[in-house]
Amino acid sequence: MRPRPPTPPRFPTSSRALASTLGATDVVVYLIDFGQTSLEPIPDRSSHAELPRSEDVANTMAGGAFAGRCTVMAPQPDGVRVWVPVIEGSDRTGVVALTVPDAPPAIIEACEELGILCGLLIAARARTTDLYNLYRRRRALSLPASMQWDLLPPLGLDTANVSVACVLEPAYEVGGDCFDYALNNATLDLALIDAMGHDLTAALIASLALGSYRHDRRESRALDYIHASLDDVVAKQFPGAHATGQLACVDVDNGTLTWTSAGHPPSLLIRAGRVVGALELAPTLPWGMGAMGGDLSVGVGTETLEPGDSVLFHTDGVTEARVPGGERFGADRLADLIGQYADEPIEPKELVRRIVSAVVACQKERLADDATLMLVRWNGSPS
Repeated sequence: MRPRPPTPPRFPTSSRALASTLGATDVVVYLIDFGQTSLEPIPDRSSHAELPRSEDVANTMAGGAFAGRCTVMAPQPDGVRVWVPVIEGSDRTGVVALTVPDAPPAIIEACEELGILCGLLIAARARTTDLYNLYRRRRALSLPASMQWDLLPPLGLDTANVSVACVLEPAYEVGGDCFDYALNNATLDLALIDAMGHDLTAALIASLALGSYRHDRRESRALDYIHASLDDVVAKQFPGAHATGQLACVDVDNGTLTWTSAGHPPSLLIRAGRVVGALELAPTLPWGMGAMGGDLSVGVGTETLEPGDSVLFHTDGVTEARVPGGERFGADRLADLIGQYADEPIEPKELVRRIVSAVVACQKERLADDATLMLVRWNGSPS
């Protein structure tokens, strides 16, 4: 009989059985929560063992494995405790913790492969069960937030020559923010959308805008056409409403970036660990308002990236957040914050996680508006 992947309730048991071939014990699989701050254990229903506690990303060994996307080890009385990241495709989504009698390179490599295998098994089942979604929740999602998370691609993509990293806050209440990307041959397509409002209507506008974008992108439409079409569909379906945002394309062979903007804050160009400028473009009205006076004229910007350059797209919930005293967080403070982290040897996904965590901390954990970041790093031509 052909072997079949384990069902979600049996997944921890299967993971523990695989780990036992390495002599491993005390195996726990954690998934990152929607807020990217806590690692939540997948319960093992086959035993009556007490559920392991959550692990903070900021100050635990498990969090270090997740944040650094690396193996972390610590000696224990009964062996070596090992934490390895769970990898789904190129996206880190959790951590496997296990104790092995000894930790020679071959055993560590096998532990790392177990993390990859766990990611593959989770990805294979995630579209047919709600359990993995529920394991990631520290509290209930609002209806708009639930709709938005179901729309989104993975939070990260890593290839040899380009990386994408995204984050949304407040993760459990986000309403009108969304993003999308797709790597098709030598073209990386990107979209960041911020729909008016913070309620269910905002989620509906964002859903329509994202659907329009994906439809035209898959029809191989030009960027200015996609932009104008998106404006038209929002205006017709939601009269009086609007959405801001940016659409972009990166030629991953030569680093050419093209983009449009619909009344949105300019993205930031990061080079050699610091912000060197904003990618300005002649202003275009938000989607839903641009064609009110007739045909929409869409401006398209172009920038040639250098190997190692990053571009940070963000919604106004980042720069317009209020720091203590009432002052806005602002573009200058955001640029300074990027400079603090961008020089460190950390992955793009960890960079955006740290940035948005700092913005949230300034707001005392309560944002007045959705804050979304999307970072694109071009590593250079494949040749």
